[in-house]
Amino acid sequence: MKKVLSVSIGSTSRDHTTRQELMGQEVEISRQGTNGDLDKAIEMYKFYDGKVDAFGVGGLEFYLGVGKRRYYLREAKRIRKAVKTSKIGDGNGVKGLLVKRALAALEEHLNEEGKTLHGMKAMKTNAVDRYVMAAALVDAGCEATFCDFMFAFGLPIPIRSLAAVRLLAAVLLPVVSQLPFHWLYTLGTAQDKPPEPRWEKYYQESDVLAGDFVSIRTHMPDDLSGKIIVTNTTTSKNVEELRERNLHILVTTTPRLEGRSFGTNVMEATLLALMDKPQSDVTSADFLDLIERIPLEPNIEVLN
Repeated sequence: MKKVLSVSIGSTSRDHTTRQELMGQEVEISRQGTNGDLDKAIEMYKFYDGKVDAFGVGGLEFYLGVGKRRYYLREAKRIRKAVKTSKIGDGNGVKGLLVKRALAALEEHLNEEGKTLHGMKAMKTNAVDRYVMAAALVDAGCEATFCDFMFAFGLPIPIRSLAAVRLLAAVLLPVVSQLPFHWLYTLGTAQDKPPEPRWEKYYQESDVLAGDFVSIRTHMPDDLSGKIIVTNTTTSKNVEELRERNLHILVTTTPRLEGRSFGTNVMEATLLALMDKPQSDVTSADFLDLIERIPLEPNIEVLN
């Protein structure tokens, strides 16, 4: 049996383990959080290294890819050094592939409702940390607003173009990437706090709310009637929370396994575990081929 372990610096309330048969092989997929404790996460990577086929890096990434540039996170280098034997994925290898497939599936679903993504207004919580999703929304024809200043710095400054996002990244990320990650992102039990509505204008004027679910949830309003969320990891509790807010459609770029959609880091680690080749030889084409053969489909759920 293949074993995949995502070590996340997020909340333990989002932990989940499942066994799936993929490509004729049984795979145990587990996500374990550390409530924001990076030192504990490093200990887990060292302890399980060689005991699992592949690690997922949860709640953190090795780098932020914006346009053609990569901005490596200082704290993530500790994880790289801790893992010597097992394969390891932070999601960067597959997130672009998965989000394009998710938006294509959403477009097909909307066409059945007599709608299209083209011309819809979209709010992207942070574009610099999921630039491929921001670019995919623009490619799909959405009128996108990027809310990095709001969600990262609390400043009411919307960004309207990918060029401005790239400029923001070039100015800020060389410095920001060297800061402690907990300064930049909600971690641990803070992820479980009730939403505190803010930036309601941007939520309400948008048809599509896209980005990391923890970020979307942090300030989401009580009423999400008619809206679409495109995101990554959601638990069954999150789904009910969105249903109560009258959300129309929930789209996750990864499939729902036993009530929970895992992050892209878990999917990348799972694909790596199934490949009989060194990680250094794995290409984007290899990922896409396996995604299509399994297949790993996005999850589209009509809640209301």
